[in-house]
Amino acid sequence: STPGPVTDDTPVSTLIIKPKQKIVMLGAPEEDITSLQQAAEVAPEIQDDLDIVEEIDPPLDQQPIIQERLQRRIASVEPKILNPPRPGKKLLVLDIDYTIFDLGSAAERPEQLARPHLHEFMSTVYQHYDLAIWSATSMKWVEVKMKELGVTTHPDYKITFMLDHKSMLTVNHPKYGVFDCKPLDFVWAKWEGYHKGNTIMFDDLKRNFVLNKGNGLVIVPYRKSHRNREVDRELVYLKRYLMVIVERGEEDMSVLRHKHWRRYI
Repeated sequence: STPGPVTDDTPVSTLIIKPKQKIVMLGAPEEDITSLQQAAEVAPEIQDDLDIVEEIDPPLDQQPIIQERLQRRIASVEPKILNPPRPGKKLLVLDIDYTIFDLGSAAERPEQLARPHLHEFMSTVYQHYDLAIWSATSMKWVEVKMKELGVTTHPDYKITFMLDHKSMLTVNHPKYGVFDCKPLDFVWAKWEGYHKGNTIMFDDLKRNFVLNKGNGLVIVPYRKSHRNREVDRELVYLKRYLMVIVERGEEDMSVLRHKHWRRYI
């Protein structure tokens, strides 16, 4: 319930949330909410959806149909640009749901669903990395989530651009079937300063990196925030990983084995 009628522009902070009531406004489009909540309850410990290790001939990213679809995306979709890129900075692309935000848990305030140490993490890595957001939801929800979590209004860091599901690409994997992924080639085509060597993406789903395996790091999903907000330190350790990359002068991040990032630090 709220003091007045609820519209698409009603801030989450004004909603009166009953104890133990789930917040769904910040989640996926309406038709996906039920299935996403059920998935969170049935498989709360799943860290990854696919384990894509076998080689495909020709590789997916080199197949003509994939390249054709990618070029159509590049030509027809424009990113949501918030700030200009900074010359000489690396690029960190972040997923939202279960990466920096707990989609499936209950909370009285949206900031309770943010991953612990989020703003400290963003503020520190911003010194050397441009920050971007890429979500599989719509831009409307991306904007709402980032505003309510204080990401797009924080004084100590800025978001360069945001992408939504329109920038994703449908691929047909011979073993895992049809799914949508996040082709970083889309980003590199839009900004000449970003490339394979200076880009890294954090996501809780490995399939999102299928076209750019060397640039993806699978983050442990953030779930059950009411239990884990005091103990989750994933962003503390990943902050150190990104800073060590800078300290060691790594010029090509795509050759690092991000799967073993904990060992690296």
